Amino acid sequence: MDWLELKIDTSPAGIDPVTEMLTEQGVTGVIIDDQRDFQDFMAHNQAYWDYVDEELVKEKENLCRVTFYVENAPAGYSAIAAIRMAMHAMKQKHPEYAPLLLTMENVKDEDWENNWKQFYKPMEIGERLLVIPAWEQADPKGRVTLTLNPGLTFGTGSHATTRLCLTALESRIHGGEKVLDLGCGSGILSIAALRLGAAYAFACDIDEKCVDVAYENAALNGIDRTRYAVRWGNVLTDDALRREMGGGYDIVVANIVADVIMGLSGSVRGFLKPEGLFLCSGIIDDRAQEVLEKLKADGWDVIEQRQSEGWYSFLCR
Repeated sequence: MDWLELKIDTSPAGIDPVTEMLTEQGVTGVIIDDQRDFQDFMAHNQAYWDYVDEELVKEKENLCRVTFYVENAPAGYSAIAAIRMAMHAMKQKHPEYAPLLLTMENVKDEDWENNWKQFYKPMEIGERLLVIPAWEQADPKGRVTLTLNPGLTFGTGSHATTRLCLTALESRIHGGEKVLDLGCGSGILSIAALRLGAAYAFACDIDEKCVDVAYENAALNGIDRTRYAVRWGNVLTDDALRREMGGGYDIVVANIVADVIMGLSGSVRGFLKPEGLFLCSGIIDDRAQEVLEKLKADGWDVIEQRQSEGWYSFLCR
């Protein structure tokens, strides 16, 4: 099996949050380089040497790095995209964790998208959908096609959380619905809803580049801006964004991370019609019970629960 080595440089305060974020994204093992450990080692072992290389001291100074590995395969590249998105949100909320710099061995950062393309092939999802990369061709065989070029954003259909959402959406979109997509990434979920028959979708993401990517993907699927609006901002804190979103949605979908879902749980009902549905995913199994309890505490009736590859989605009313 071929692996990619990735490193995230952060501050001492950021080590634990970064490690927790990686766990939520399915990373099962990390290597931590903490400047405090090196300083402690130096302080308690001075008796054993007469000289310490100044370059080594300089190298270790202010070094707080989390190293981890992902498979050089579709699931690995999808995980990288999700980690990028989570890091972007972390930068916005916690500048004290800076620099939050992600680097990769074996693959140049600017080339990882092209490496991904060799693995990303047409995928049948659920009973009705066929996701087709923009550079591929496929016979739809009666399925609803969804053409995508994810670029550097999250949302290709290969990640378990995305598949969970798509499968749930295809069973709930019957025609004419109004859909809100929170944390849209490539736009895959809201565009899929429109392809399945929804009348209108509003999508947003904390990452500004998702706006162009989602609009480009919409165009690939024959969807214009009269039916689809994409904006960027933090739905938890941006009042202007929330006002622009409005309300009266039949379905709100959020494929994000557990903490953001729990942050949304108490307020997302304001976007929905009476009897509207809240579909949330991006929940690693270790956090599933915590999220479930928060949803129920906020008055949600969890009417459907799905699980795949250690990830959960909840459909709530």
